[in-house]
Amino acid sequence: MSAHAELDRVEATAIALALDAGRLIRDQVGRHTTVEFKGEIDLVTEVDKASEALIANGISAAWPGHALLGEEGSTTGVPVEHAEWVWIVDPIDGTTNFAHGYPHFAVSIAIARGGVGEIGVVYDPSRDELFVGRRGQGSRCNGHPIAVSKTAALGRAILATGFSYDRAYRHRQIAQWISLHDHCQGIRREGSAALGVTWLAAGRTDGFYEAPINPWDIAAGAVIAEAAGARVTSLGGQDYAIFDREILVTNGLIHTELQQALADSLPVGVP
Repeated sequence: MSAHAELDRVEATAIALALDAGRLIRDQVGRHTTVEFKGEIDLVTEVDKASEALIANGISAAWPGHALLGEEGSTTGVPVEHAEWVWIVDPIDGTTNFAHGYPHFAVSIAIARGGVGEIGVVYDPSRDELFVGRRGQGSRCNGHPIAVSKTAALGRAILATGFSYDRAYRHRQIAQWISLHDHCQGIRREGSAALGVTWLAAGRTDGFYEAPINPWDIAAGAVIAEAAGARVTSLGGQDYAIFDREILVTNGLIHTELQQALADSLPVGVP
């Protein structure tokens, strides 16, 4: 099998699993949901676990040599550190939204080969929007090509971000939020990094930043955004890697300006 044909098959599997998981999640919206807490404010539901199990079983059946890094700990039995192919999965990105009936959450699936993100799939079951991107080959939403915005100045830009589940980081993040509001048109915080980054890929926002953040929250979105023309780096401008725990994504035109504004955004005394 050629490398291109193999990627086609892997992408088709990822799309099918994202849609199946999305249907499972959508069927449970508004129903009684058992909620457990992994941290003080970080929660998980039985629907997260069922969604991830569905995806894990699908990967094992279709691609038995592939590994899985999943938020809820599911595995294909293949060690991540020994695998050429790794699936990085958030079965519900935006669990808090889902648990509260707030319709902004997604299934996020990235596939990396040799440590490089090759395919990103993000499915929003509330809006029935399927975002798919492949490294170097563009991105699309429901089959239609998407591209980043052409906003050329930070002062005209809409940004998006998220706040950590670890309260220790929130003073810093709120200080950045307040400071950046003086430099842009506005900042959105909707509670799903996967959608935050893919919406940037579709030109709906102009910049996204967050730190710290888990790889499964952003890996798929990063592939989709970069394939749609975005610039993706660390907050300091270093090359983004698929397992990084921070990210800065822009349309490219405001990247340097936003990076500098972030560097200048913390008042003295904020940890």
